[in-house]
Amino acid sequence: MIASSRRRRWGDRPDGRRLRNLSPFYLITPYIMRTRVDAQDYFEDRIDIAPAEAWLRKQREQGRRLGLLQLVVAAVVRTLSQWPRLNRFVAGQRIYARNEVLISFALKKRLHQDSPETAVKLRFDPSATVFDVAAAIDQAVAANRAEQSRNETDRTARLFMLCPGAVVRFLVWALRVLDYLGLLPGVIRRASPFHTSVFVTDIGSLGIKPIYHHLYEFGTTSIFVAFGAKEEERSLDEAGRVVVRRLVGLKIVNDERICDGHYYASAFRYMLRLLRHPERLETPPGRVVEDLD
Repeated sequence: MIASSRRRRWGDRPDGRRLRNLSPFYLITPYIMRTRVDAQDYFEDRIDIAPAEAWLRKQREQGRRLGLLQLVVAAVVRTLSQWPRLNRFVAGQRIYARNEVLISFALKKRLHQDSPETAVKLRFDPSATVFDVAAAIDQAVAANRAEQSRNETDRTARLFMLCPGAVVRFLVWALRVLDYLGLLPGVIRRASPFHTSVFVTDIGSLGIKPIYHHLYEFGTTSIFVAFGAKEEERSLDEAGRVVVRRLVGLKIVNDERICDGHYYASAFRYMLRLLRHPERLETPPGRVVEDLD
């Protein structure tokens, strides 16, 4: 839970605090750009992962099983703790500061085209280290890897799909209305992977480059992070010698209504520095920054 001394006020939601003191320009943008698709921005970069691979090898030598997914999620969690405006969302044409740090990701039970897929949502303490993040992810993967396993998301979807199509359409419409009003039942919000701070997808596990993944209209996800397969690139160093760099593509889609471009750029640069210096994630941050409007 994100620490805050603020009391819940009229207009707040169970999952977020309404931001009332933003500039009129930001307060009106959800009325102009009414959907997340209308407000999507796209960011792309490639990361030199040589330092990350060296750090991961060191951790494995010490008996810790960490991979790039755990490292990316840990960097996202740390970035949200220091740049909290990224953890905002728009609902009902209003901007909210989310109460928790939540990360969702899709999980294929087996790397086979006929294997079922599920979605997992995890809550993290904003001061979590990379080891805390890795332990939570490993536990979630182990719990959901079995073909017959069903998490809260699976059970809720299965229950809905026992109904006729017309009933499902009505139920989803009703949930959208309740979510718009901030009245979505907690059991649905907790089960929904679409009510999350950031959705992360490891496209590299499929052996392809990252994609720009759209934001969902259902739910409150404001950021989607995708990273792809490892690549090699030959380039010249300062001495004119050919060097081989190992790179991973990173693509991010974000809702531009939650903060300005300068803030986004600064936050993404911070996240990229963490991925180039993963040792900084071994210890908790000096402080967790609160989202003040």
